Amino acid sequence: MDTLTRIRAFIDVVDAEGFSAAARKTGRSKALLSKYVRELEDELGALLLNRTTRQFSMTEAGHTYYRTAADILKEIDNLADLVRENNADLKGKLKITVPRTFIDADVGQSLIDFAKENPDLALEIVAEDRFVDLIEEGFDLAIRITKLDDSGMIARKLSDFRVYACATPAFLEQYGPLTHPQDLSKVPFLVDTNSRNHNSVRFFEPDGGAISVAVTGPIEVNSPQATLRAALTGLGVAIIPDFIVKPHLDSGALISLFDDYLPANRGIYAIYPHRRYLPAKVRVLVDFLYGWFRRNA
Repeated sequence: MDTLTRIRAFIDVVDAEGFSAAARKTGRSKALLSKYVRELEDELGALLLNRTTRQFSMTEAGHTYYRTAADILKEIDNLADLVRENNADLKGKLKITVPRTFIDADVGQSLIDFAKENPDLALEIVAEDRFVDLIEEGFDLAIRITKLDDSGMIARKLSDFRVYACATPAFLEQYGPLTHPQDLSKVPFLVDTNSRNHNSVRFFEPDGGAISVAVTGPIEVNSPQATLRAALTGLGVAIIPDFIVKPHLDSGALISLFDDYLPANRGIYAIYPHRRYLPAKVRVLVDFLYGWFRRNA
């Protein structure tokens, strides 16, 4: 019995959270999986799993071994994909994490269009706004809307991105003029709670200095789409992503404020773990998204 088979058995058991569940998932018997894991432990001279009739858990050594072993198996599988790339259709599953802001907006159509063009690839799209650890949680790719920091990941910029502070002409006629970001502290503001600081907004002076403005208003909601609707009704000033608000700025329904005080060095990025052998299906998806944003600028 080779070590790779034993490692796969161990990974299967951990991912399924038990021998019985892993047996059902893989089609192997519980006894065989137990045998493989026991042989792996004997080979390593360390206990990887705590086994009782009612409980299943990894030991400290098991946690350490699992993280590295899972990466090794992914590298092996990715290498096989790379070799087969020119001789096989793209198949399997891609697990992607995206912000709700992205998938709920028109730009979310990019993933739908990819799925339509690649029917043999199943997309598992997880929409949530928390920061996801791609490696720990088994994601192939993340879409992030951000100023990119060095995260040890590989990133490809899909599109430029910025936000706009905006309000309706009627609101500005009632509360204006608003000539400086500090004026927001005196008027109703629509708070998007996806931002890091719910009760303040960060602006930047043209010379680079930062301004933090305290804001309050009639609505706090973790949805840019809901914030947009509230702004369109004249409830307050809102800060909204460009790919959501741009049509309403172009039509004049909303007026942009403080453009010189809002950062423009943001982007929409495709981010994936730093691996030597990138799976063909991930590379094809990233290339598709890059082209999609060029065509739909």
